[in-house]
Amino acid sequence: MNKKYFLYILAFLSLQATYAQTSDLTVEKIMQDPTWMGTFPSNVQWGPNSEYIYFSYNPEKNPADSLYRVSRKTPTQLEKVSWQDEQKLIPQQGDFNRARNKKVYTREGVLYLYDLRKEKEEKLLELSESLSSPQFLNDEDKISFILDNNAYVYNLDTGTLNKLTNIRTGSQKEQKDRELSAQDQWLQDENLQLLEEVRKRKENEDAQKAYRDMTASPEAFAFYTGDRHLRNLQVSPNAEYVTFQLITTADAKDTDVPDYTHLSGYTVNLPARSKVGSAQATMEAMVYNLEKDTVYKVETENLPGIKNLPDYVKDYPDKEWKEEVREVYPNGPWFSANGEKAIMVIRSRDNKDRWIAQLDPETGNLKSLDRQRDEAWIAGPGIGYSWSGGDIGWLPDNKTIYFQSEETGYSHLYLLNVESGKKTQLTSGDFEVFDPMLSNDGKSWYLTTSEVDAGQRHFYKMPVRGGKMQQLTSLTGNNEVALSPDEKYMAIRYSYTNKPWELYLKKTSASAEAKQVTTGQSQEFQKYDWRDPELVKFEARDGAMVPARLYKPSATANNGAAVVFVHGAGYLQNAHSWWSSYFREYMFHNLLADLGYTVLDIDYRGSAGYGRDWRTGIYRHMGGKDLGDQVDGVKYLIAEHGVNPEKVGIYGGSYGGFITLMAMFTEPDTFEAGAALRSVTDWAHYNHGYTSNILNEPVNDPIAYKRSSPIYFAEGFEGNLLIAHGMIDINVHFQDVVRLAQRLIELKKENWEMAVYPVEDHGFTQPSSWTDEYRRILKLFNETLLD
Repeated sequence: MNKKYFLYILAFLSLQATYAQTSDLTVEKIMQDPTWMGTFPSNVQWGPNSEYIYFSYNPEKNPADSLYRVSRKTPTQLEKVSWQDEQKLIPQQGDFNRARNKKVYTREGVLYLYDLRKEKEEKLLELSESLSSPQFLNDEDKISFILDNNAYVYNLDTGTLNKLTNIRTGSQKEQKDRELSAQDQWLQDENLQLLEEVRKRKENEDAQKAYRDMTASPEAFAFYTGDRHLRNLQVSPNAEYVTFQLITTADAKDTDVPDYTHLSGYTVNLPARSKVGSAQATMEAMVYNLEKDTVYKVETENLPGIKNLPDYVKDYPDKEWKEEVREVYPNGPWFSANGEKAIMVIRSRDNKDRWIAQLDPETGNLKSLDRQRDEAWIAGPGIGYSWSGGDIGWLPDNKTIYFQSEETGYSHLYLLNVESGKKTQLTSGDFEVFDPMLSNDGKSWYLTTSEVDAGQRHFYKMPVRGGKMQQLTSLTGNNEVALSPDEKYMAIRYSYTNKPWELYLKKTSASAEAKQVTTGQSQEFQKYDWRDPELVKFEARDGAMVPARLYKPSATANNGAAVVFVHGAGYLQNAHSWWSSYFREYMFHNLLADLGYTVLDIDYRGSAGYGRDWRTGIYRHMGGKDLGDQVDGVKYLIAEHGVNPEKVGIYGGSYGGFITLMAMFTEPDTFEAGAALRSVTDWAHYNHGYTSNILNEPVNDPIAYKRSSPIYFAEGFEGNLLIAHGMIDINVHFQDVVRLAQRLIELKKENWEMAVYPVEDHGFTQPSSWTDEYRRILKLFNETLLD
């Protein structure tokens, strides 16, 4: 036989064998309605008496989950809660008294009190409008609540109601303009004389208003909000002050997303967000001094560093930069239990500063206690965001506050004495702290950390002033703990890499055994031997060790090709030891490995779980270190796992779609094929809250936007590209890929295609759309990487 012909036959047979690799999985199977996998618990919470665990569950495969419960005494007996009983449940929201034997709350706007010892619910107050935000005051015979944007106090002993504030919307002139003219007053009076039922209703409304306003005189001070919206109204524990925020909305131009498949048969524009750099809402913090019967603004102009310019201004030497007082978002206050002290969290609008400050409610002045500055942006577990203070509060001594900070590079728990200024770090190390909470007696902390491993979460108990942490969970993976109100038991929502979430029950002890409560996997799901991907680290070009999940094919199936998956959200962790929120992609990676592909899923720079420097590694250059990590991951696959450098594909959605485009446009020698799903193509068209943190604002930092947006690099495209996008995506708008498509057309680029999904938003919901999208992805890789 001719030698050249023999080699051709061998190559042909080898190619046929490659395509002949099979799997028990199909795209249709893994992209169908997720109920095929089984039912898994969510929204786990305890009843107030620590007897029952409640959770959402759906073993009957109904259109939606139902509420189930299980007694800690008989944890194997699951019970569906009827809708009648569900309406009677004590809400999770509300406030306990100091002894934690009474709870005050609202249900459908009605004020209730629940006695845990007597297991008795008492209706306290029902008015014509909804009540909200009830709180026990220092004098626990009194409860504050909010009604119609005003603060009230209800006396449990006497049943009397006291209106504390007189806050009115609009201006005083607008209020006057609402008064009836003589003609309209005559018509109303005539109606009341003629119609008895109308007269009765008016008399009832007047009586209720008089009851609410019994302490207010016609000459009482009134505070008008003007064109501002009121938020976060609260009463201090000693009932001496009421605090609130006033929001002035911005006149920003919002975008519209056309829905071509609207039920009406017409094209309907869906309201969506504005773009980064547009005008933003402003916030003011206010104090209502009840004794002085007046309102004043919390002053933030004297905070240290309030006029600091960001470092990036040095890249624009020809632009004039003024040192001005920056806009801030004041959050809080948080009052000490006795109401004598208060703290606030102030965030600069550019999100480069967070101040924790003590508020003097008598004057509205602030004293800075702690300043955290980051030239990139402030974030991290427990740190909160612009309109949130994060995990912060007081110890029972009324002089020590707790909070989280990334001061050391990882989010840890701190104490600070507001009288002495002494700050104490309670936890330390290359790990992060999540959701710290004080024990009922105030002597201990309960908290979750990643101390065991960045890819695991465990629950701990620690002395309130710091010391040895006692690990209370032991199952490898993620342990989401709901602690019973009496702190004697833990309801644990647990999962592992290849095991979806199940519910476990365990005594609050390190040595106790965790007992499995639910078993939700379907028989069909259990038939397949789901991979436990290897957690690996490879070295990036700057020496950083990058974590990733590695899915390896069998030796006989290995075709030498590789696929790199890029998770979305940017700040998200996926190379971990628990069940992924990307469960469809996880199953798809099992299918790819069955077919002979090596799959690498990387927690690139910008991902969550690895501290401040990892999070901010993408500052001012998305598509820099994060893309470099993908390229270095491919080098790792080639060097360590025998991957053919000419057979590498990449895919991902949202931020992952953005990275895919940058990879295809700027690294054509590394990636032969890519599937970019719901991708950002030009960051100047994304939202403000996310983008301005990382790239600042386009008008101030155009350099960052131009080097971070794929649309500027489309000239470099050489390989094979699939672009897929939902047409009613109100997060990353369809406009993004339309503009990119026009660029590719103008550049006369070939070997790209676009798949559009007319009924889909950013997160697909229809199995038919998921199936079509992933069939196209698989086809792309099979046809371009295996020839």
